[in-house]
Amino acid sequence: MTIQADLPRLYVSLPHSCPYLAGKVTTTVMLDPEYRTDNTVFSLLVKSGFRRSGKTIYKPQCKTCDACISVRIPADAYKPNRAQRRCYAKNSDIRVSMIPPAFNEEHFLLYRQYQSRRHKGDIMDQDDPKWYRQFMVDSSTETILLEFRLGERLVSVSVCDLTDDGMSAVYTYYDPNLSERSLGTLAVMKQLEYVREMGLEWLYIGYWIEGCRKMDYKISFRPIFGFMNGEWRLLRL
Repeated sequence: MTIQADLPRLYVSLPHSCPYLAGKVTTTVMLDPEYRTDNTVFSLLVKSGFRRSGKTIYKPQCKTCDACISVRIPADAYKPNRAQRRCYAKNSDIRVSMIPPAFNEEHFLLYRQYQSRRHKGDIMDQDDPKWYRQFMVDSSTETILLEFRLGERLVSVSVCDLTDDGMSAVYTYYDPNLSERSLGTLAVMKQLEYVREMGLEWLYIGYWIEGCRKMDYKISFRPIFGFMNGEWRLLRL
């Protein structure tokens, strides 16, 4: 078999409305879903700006817009700011554990609570265990879950993929009744801890769009690097 025959096919979606920027149209490049992706290939894709959603590996590719920037944080160089240090101290009573991906009714109920309060009517607001399993549990690469508990109470779950140089944060959901605890910020800080503990380098935290309020929290983690014009560059020190 030739080297070219081993390369995965890439498909481009039809144009559709951008979920982040009003009035914009986007297209998405997707990896052939039949391609068997091992950790080496997946790691290369993540380092090239791709993301995973369920078993779909993709990245935006828009003709008239390059606002979506894949970002990553160096775990060793990261320095929490004052607000992040307060968040960490406030949540010192929360226990975090790493577990393998599997469908869990308790996780699903927390996910439904989060979506119905924070993203009601969004494409992610799905009251379907099968859909949840396909998106959150099924994976073609090495995936782990981070489970956050306050006593015995489940308060947050992070879905993360492991790469050869770090961790890619896929999705985090949490108890919307605990907004004062800033559990989304805590999740990123704990993910960075795990990256350091595993002797790895980077935490990939998805796409950042300047001026998009939903993504503003990402740029508060410093230093942070962005993948632009085929290379990783320092965005904020």
